[in-house]
Amino acid sequence: MITIPLAIIALGQFEPSSVIAMSIVLALLLCVSAFVSGSETAFFSLTSQQIREMKESRTQSSETIIRLLTQSDRLLATILIVNNLVNICITIISARIVDLVFVFQSATWTFVFKTVCVTFLLLLFGEILPKVLANSNPLRVARFAAPPLSALAVIVKPLASVLVRTGSSISNRFEAKRDNLSMDELSNAIDLASTDQTQEERKMLSGIVNFVNTDVSEIMKPRIDIVAVEINESYSAVKEHIIKSGYSRIPVYEESADNIKGVLYVKDLIPYIHNDDTFEWVSLLRQPYYIPAHKKINDLLEEFQATKVHLAIVVDEYGSTLGLVSLEDILEEIVGEISDESDNIETFYTKLPDGAYLFEGKTHIGDFERVMTLPEEALTDVKGEAETLAGLMLEIKRELLKKGDTVTTHGLRLTVKAVDGRRVDKIRVERMD
Repeated sequence: MITIPLAIIALGQFEPSSVIAMSIVLALLLCVSAFVSGSETAFFSLTSQQIREMKESRTQSSETIIRLLTQSDRLLATILIVNNLVNICITIISARIVDLVFVFQSATWTFVFKTVCVTFLLLLFGEILPKVLANSNPLRVARFAAPPLSALAVIVKPLASVLVRTGSSISNRFEAKRDNLSMDELSNAIDLASTDQTQEERKMLSGIVNFVNTDVSEIMKPRIDIVAVEINESYSAVKEHIIKSGYSRIPVYEESADNIKGVLYVKDLIPYIHNDDTFEWVSLLRQPYYIPAHKKINDLLEEFQATKVHLAIVVDEYGSTLGLVSLEDILEEIVGEISDESDNIETFYTKLPDGAYLFEGKTHIGDFERVMTLPEEALTDVKGEAETLAGLMLEIKRELLKKGDTVTTHGLRLTVKAVDGRRVDKIRVERMD
């Protein structure tokens, strides 16, 4: 049978005045520990907006806070030094009070009791409560704590300076060996960032992070949607194409889109706008700029800047035309949709009265996931090499699609509603639940 030894209160074996005095000192030290812990949370929880407002207010307390924050390493060293010294004193005094008040039959139980008591006091009153309170109103706590922290910083300045220099030396030594921040880590950092950011800011930051990992094939206008003119067309027909399309740069092909002869800049036609069909408009063509489908868009942006080209023809390994990409397409990956006065307001989906959606077959899978509130990359396991919603259905179905064909995936039912030749034009999407 296992028996648990009980503590015996050693009444009369100690001076009550000593225990009372040590208890008062202990309470004061806990207040100091709570003050320092709360100050740390308050100072390092201040938002950039609050800091800007304090810089503009120029009050004495604000200037003190700004001065402490400009030397954040020294401030943190001061807080840690004071907090650790105070916690050590709390541990020693608590252990002494326990020895005077309680007598245990086992040294093991003495150690356990002291550990539990000290840990409870430090965590509850020295860490948890003050940090919770400070986090609820960091600016108010920071204003209250700034003067005492300034005085403490002066007192422990010699030791803090040694710690800061030592830490900086070690940090600089390992700086060169530290791996660069990966894109996934940076993306996670943005997701965990302060809620002060607006949705537009968060979206732009995510676009910048994903910028270097995006292939041209993901943002290009596919071949079937390219507006181009045949090299043998008359000048009047070319002008009609330009007016109808509204584009400032139009590819020119011979026989098929796989044989792009050049790019026609509308601004080059302005001096000859009133010429008749005898005008040799082909002489104004500029050399086409070809790129592979798997080129990264950040590399293409640099090439656009270096060559002063705004339009590139995307080709595959056999030289066949896959699509085209413009400078505007690249910039939209960062800042979102760019519309000018000549753009028609179009949408790639329509919400139907019964709650279903009608999507264009060429809708990008990423856009489809956002509209259907699916997690990002939710369809990765089924989309294969597909980039569009029609391609997703082909990937799942594994055969040519015709009107009425249906596939189901991830709780969604996709039905072909309209086809144009072999091209899927409209797809109805409904949630199966």
